[in-house]
Amino acid sequence: MNYCYRHRPDLTCRRQMDEPSMEQLQNELSSLQPSDQQSIAHFWSIFSAAPAKHRNLMLRGILTQCCFPQLSFLSAKVRELIKIDFLSTLPTELGLKILGYLDTTSLCKAAQVSRRWRNLADDNMVWQRMCEQHIDRKCTKCGWGLPLLERSRLLNEKRQLQLREANGHPPKRPLEDPLNDSPATKRLCPPLPWKHVYRERFKVGWAWKSGHFRTLTLSGHANGVMCLQFLGHTLMTGSYDSTIKIWNARTGSLTRTLNGHTSGIRCLQFDETKLMTGSLDSTLKLWDWNTGTCLRTFPAHSAGIASLHYTDRYVATGSMDRTIRVWDSLKKTTFLLRGHDDCVNSVRIDEPSRTLFSASEDFSMRLWDLEGGGMLRIFNGHVGPVTSLIVMPEGFEPAALTGEGESDSGSGSTNTTTAIHQYWKDESRPPPPRYIFSGALDATVRLWDVHYPHPPSPSAPVVDERRASLPPSNGPCCRTLFGHVEGIWALAADRLRLVSAGEDQLVKIWDPRSGVCERTFTGHQGPVSCVALADWAVAMGSSVEGGVTVLYFGE
Repeated sequence: MNYCYRHRPDLTCRRQMDEPSMEQLQNELSSLQPSDQQSIAHFWSIFSAAPAKHRNLMLRGILTQCCFPQLSFLSAKVRELIKIDFLSTLPTELGLKILGYLDTTSLCKAAQVSRRWRNLADDNMVWQRMCEQHIDRKCTKCGWGLPLLERSRLLNEKRQLQLREANGHPPKRPLEDPLNDSPATKRLCPPLPWKHVYRERFKVGWAWKSGHFRTLTLSGHANGVMCLQFLGHTLMTGSYDSTIKIWNARTGSLTRTLNGHTSGIRCLQFDETKLMTGSLDSTLKLWDWNTGTCLRTFPAHSAGIASLHYTDRYVATGSMDRTIRVWDSLKKTTFLLRGHDDCVNSVRIDEPSRTLFSASEDFSMRLWDLEGGGMLRIFNGHVGPVTSLIVMPEGFEPAALTGEGESDSGSGSTNTTTAIHQYWKDESRPPPPRYIFSGALDATVRLWDVHYPHPPSPSAPVVDERRASLPPSNGPCCRTLFGHVEGIWALAADRLRLVSAGEDQLVKIWDPRSGVCERTFTGHQGPVSCVALADWAVAMGSSVEGGVTVLYFGE
């Protein structure tokens, strides 16, 4: 394409820059003697009338007559003259396509070139693509990942509206569910420009990356804190003092204290309306935490409850009596899963596949079928009690393993494409999640590929028909994370980071894809027994101090 506006009068890619230069040239020419003016003007006219081939020949001849100062002068001039405003010349669609390949820093610099460039660089389409590459995922090009934030903001807005209505102040507009993506909601809440969406998340992402945070200390429990959870800006904590406390995680203020259990609280989970707690008194309680009312108490086990998890359909609890109890609200039934030889420290339900993961002090993890109540797989590899288990969300994929020794013997690579349906026979439901992390008192965090196939083991003892078809128990551990010097008590994770807390009084932030430790937090005077992760903060509780520390990275 010819960008010369002298041959293409419709183009303006250099016209504004050339006009002042031409005016200066004419002024310098007019200051010469008339005879010199005529000679120079005649030479210009000959050059202007010459075809391109003759022009090149004339220029080559002139260059042979130039000395170094003149060549240097030409070099400096040409360097500026060959610069063109190509974005002003190209169609808008092509300009947006080009800017879409820039990183954030380059895009912001491009916006400072001119008004035309700024309009293109601030276009919603460009920043939407930037958000899609970085928000709630790690960009494959730059390695940056930004928090989602939207759910916590919407939950906080909904909570404020509910409180305003409860206090007798009706909302100024019809109360719509901020989580509902209906057309009515969209009309009430016009979408933000994508650049603004990216900017506010970039601030939080930068705080995580650079380690800039403010610290909140929540004091109120009379004994060690054993469990906690974020939901928006609400934080709940359960303690050995038999109470559950509800906090505003932004301000650090205590909202409410729930009493009812007769022994320590080992686990809790809550959503916008309900709270479930499991205690060493062997009971599971259901609460309306907005009012502080205990709705129901379930005598679930013969020993203390150490873990719980619920979804829309299922509730599962793991106990010190070595069993897992499951409630199925669809079938209105409850049943026990038996197989662990010690306390069940963690349970995680995957409702789409109707399966459950469990971790136990018998050094193993297990995958269970909630339809038939059978055990599908055993994961062995830890050499200490397994205290925590995290199921990674769909779409998570670890970075390719490099070097030898990162995988356990017999586990192979994470890049296997063999279908899990080699042992997953039910085609009517999806397979369980592929990747899980586990933490144990052997001071390691391990990443497991649940879908990794294993040939039948002829030497494996057959216990009964249900276990006869199981893959061998030396499970598919694809990576081991070392860094803690004492046992690990708790894990928390999202798509961007993995948090571990241990007996060594340390909390570590890891990149879950690569397994690299990005940051270590110190300062606790005792073991860190539990952690909770939000897009904008991490909370940690101690089993000795009775307090909770929140590292607030802002929103």
